[in-house]
Amino acid sequence: MNKVAIVMGSAKDQPKMQSAGETLARFGVEYDVRVLSAHKTPDAAFEFAATAAGQGFSVIIAGAGKAAHLAGVMAAKSLLPVIGVPLSASLQGLDALLATVQMPTGIPVATVAVDGSANAALLAIAILALQDEGLSQRLAEYRAELADQTLG
Repeated sequence: MNKVAIVMGSAKDQPKMQSAGETLARFGVEYDVRVLSAHKTPDAAFEFAATAAGQGFSVIIAGAGKAAHLAGVMAAKSLLPVIGVPLSASLQGLDALLATVQMPTGIPVATVAVDGSANAALLAIAILALQDEGLSQRLAEYRAELADQTLG
Protein backbone atom coordinates (compact mmCIF):
# COMPACT_ATOMS: atom_id res chain seq x y z
CA MET A 1 0.00 0.00 0.00
CA ASN A 2 1.21 3.51 -0.81
CA LYS A 3 0.55 5.21 2.52
CA VAL A 4 2.87 7.68 4.22
CA ALA A 5 2.83 8.91 7.81
CA ILE A 6 3.73 12.54 8.36
CA VAL A 7 4.58 13.09 12.01
CA MET A 8 5.72 16.28 13.65
CA GLY A 9 6.84 17.20 17.13
CA SER A 10 4.34 20.01 17.63
CA ALA A 11 1.17 21.35 16.04
CA LYS A 12 3.18 24.56 15.52
CA ASP A 13 5.28 22.66 12.95
CA GLN A 14 2.31 22.19 10.61
CA PRO A 15 3.06 25.19 8.34
CA LYS A 16 6.60 23.89 7.70
CA MET A 17 5.35 20.34 7.08
CA GLN A 18 2.36 21.28 4.92
CA SER A 19 4.20 20.96 1.63
CA ALA A 20 4.86 17.28 2.37
CA GLY A 21 1.14 16.57 2.36
CA GLU A 22 0.55 18.77 -0.67
CA THR A 23 3.29 16.95 -2.59
CA LEU A 24 2.01 13.50 -1.65
CA ALA A 25 -1.54 14.53 -2.64
CA ARG A 26 -0.28 15.77 -6.01
CA PHE A 27 0.99 12.26 -6.71
CA GLY A 28 -2.13 10.57 -5.36
CA VAL A 29 -0.32 9.07 -2.36
CA GLU A 30 -2.43 8.54 0.74
CA TYR A 31 -1.05 10.07 3.92
CA ASP A 32 -1.95 10.71 7.52
CA VAL A 33 -0.69 13.55 9.72
CA ARG A 34 0.01 13.14 13.42
CA VAL A 35 1.55 15.23 16.17
CA LEU A 36 3.90 13.13 18.29
CA SER A 37 6.72 14.41 20.46
CA ALA A 38 9.79 12.35 21.25
CA HIS A 39 10.05 14.27 24.53
CA LYS A 40 6.53 15.28 25.56
CA THR A 41 4.56 12.24 24.35
CA PRO A 42 7.21 9.52 24.13
CA ASP A 43 4.84 6.62 24.84
CA ALA A 44 2.52 7.69 22.02
CA ALA A 45 5.50 8.18 19.70
CA PHE A 46 6.90 4.73 20.54
CA GLU A 47 3.47 3.11 20.11
CA PHE A 48 2.89 4.71 16.72
CA ALA A 49 6.35 3.82 15.41
CA ALA A 50 6.02 0.23 16.60
CA THR A 51 2.60 -0.22 14.95
CA ALA A 52 2.91 1.97 11.82
CA ALA A 53 3.64 -0.92 9.44
CA GLY A 54 0.65 -2.83 10.80
CA GLN A 55 -1.48 0.24 10.16
CA GLY A 56 -0.57 0.10 6.47
CA PHE A 57 2.13 2.76 6.36
CA SER A 58 5.14 2.21 4.09
CA VAL A 59 7.25 5.28 4.92
CA ILE A 60 7.41 7.72 7.84
CA ILE A 61 8.29 11.39 7.38
CA ALA A 62 9.22 12.97 10.71
CA GLY A 63 9.67 16.71 11.16
CA ALA A 64 11.05 18.24 14.34
CA GLY A 65 13.10 21.21 15.46
CA LYS A 66 15.57 21.97 18.23
CA ALA A 67 16.70 18.62 19.70
CA ALA A 68 14.86 16.89 16.81
CA HIS A 69 14.83 13.35 18.17
CA LEU A 70 11.50 12.39 16.58
CA ALA A 71 12.92 10.85 13.40
CA GLY A 72 15.41 8.83 15.42
CA VAL A 73 12.68 7.55 17.73
CA MET A 74 10.60 6.51 14.72
CA ALA A 75 13.58 4.70 13.20
CA ALA A 76 14.48 3.02 16.49
CA LYS A 77 11.01 1.55 16.91
CA SER A 78 10.06 0.79 13.28
CA LEU A 79 11.57 -1.14 10.38
CA LEU A 80 9.97 1.29 7.90
CA PRO A 81 12.11 3.82 6.05
CA VAL A 82 12.17 7.09 8.01
CA ILE A 83 12.85 10.46 6.41
CA GLY A 84 13.79 13.23 8.83
CA VAL A 85 12.93 16.86 8.19
CA PRO A 86 14.96 19.16 10.45
CA LEU A 87 12.87 22.24 11.21
CA SER A 88 14.11 25.76 11.80
CA ALA A 89 12.71 26.20 15.31
CA SER A 90 15.98 27.64 16.66
CA LEU A 91 19.56 28.28 15.52
CA GLN A 92 18.25 28.51 11.93
CA GLY A 93 17.66 24.75 12.06
CA LEU A 94 21.33 23.81 12.44
CA ASP A 95 20.66 22.11 15.78
CA ALA A 96 17.82 20.08 14.27
CA LEU A 97 19.88 19.22 11.18
CA LEU A 98 22.75 17.86 13.25
CA ALA A 99 20.41 15.94 15.57
CA THR A 100 18.62 14.36 12.61
CA VAL A 101 21.59 13.49 10.42
CA GLN A 102 23.90 12.15 13.17
CA MET A 103 22.16 8.83 13.77
CA PRO A 104 24.18 5.93 15.15
CA THR A 105 25.23 3.10 12.85
CA GLY A 106 22.44 0.59 12.50
CA ILE A 107 19.49 2.97 12.89
CA PRO A 108 19.51 5.11 9.72
CA VAL A 109 17.35 8.13 9.05
CA ALA A 110 17.34 9.70 5.60
CA THR A 111 17.61 13.46 6.08
CA VAL A 112 16.55 16.29 3.80
CA ALA A 113 17.29 20.01 4.00
CA VAL A 114 16.12 22.20 6.84
CA ASP A 115 12.38 22.82 6.31
CA GLY A 116 12.57 20.52 3.25
CA SER A 117 9.29 18.68 3.72
CA ALA A 118 8.46 18.74 -0.02
CA ASN A 119 11.72 16.91 -0.74
CA ALA A 120 10.92 14.44 2.05
CA ALA A 121 7.65 13.67 0.28
CA LEU A 122 9.44 13.28 -3.06
CA LEU A 123 11.91 10.86 -1.47
CA ALA A 124 9.00 8.90 0.01
CA ILE A 125 7.39 8.83 -3.43
CA ALA A 126 10.63 7.53 -4.98
CA ILE A 127 10.73 4.74 -2.37
CA LEU A 128 7.10 3.81 -3.02
CA ALA A 129 7.63 4.01 -6.78
CA LEU A 130 10.02 1.07 -6.60
CA GLN A 131 6.95 -1.16 -6.22
CA ASP A 132 4.37 0.94 -8.11
CA GLU A 133 4.80 1.39 -11.85
CA GLY A 134 2.09 4.07 -12.10
CA LEU A 135 3.68 6.13 -9.36
CA SER A 136 7.07 5.69 -11.01
CA GLN A 137 5.62 7.06 -14.25
CA ARG A 138 4.11 10.08 -12.46
CA LEU A 139 7.47 10.76 -10.81
CA ALA A 140 9.25 10.56 -14.18
CA GLU A 141 6.72 13.00 -15.67
CA TYR A 142 7.24 15.38 -12.73
CA ARG A 143 11.00 15.28 -13.23
CA ALA A 144 10.54 16.00 -16.94
CA GLU A 145 8.36 19.01 -16.03
CA LEU A 146 11.12 20.27 -13.72
CA ALA A 147 13.64 19.97 -16.53
CA ASP A 148 11.37 21.84 -18.94
CA GLN A 149 10.81 24.62 -16.39
CA THR A 150 14.54 24.90 -15.77
CA LEU A 151 15.38 25.15 -19.45
CA GLY A 152 12.66 27.74 -20.02
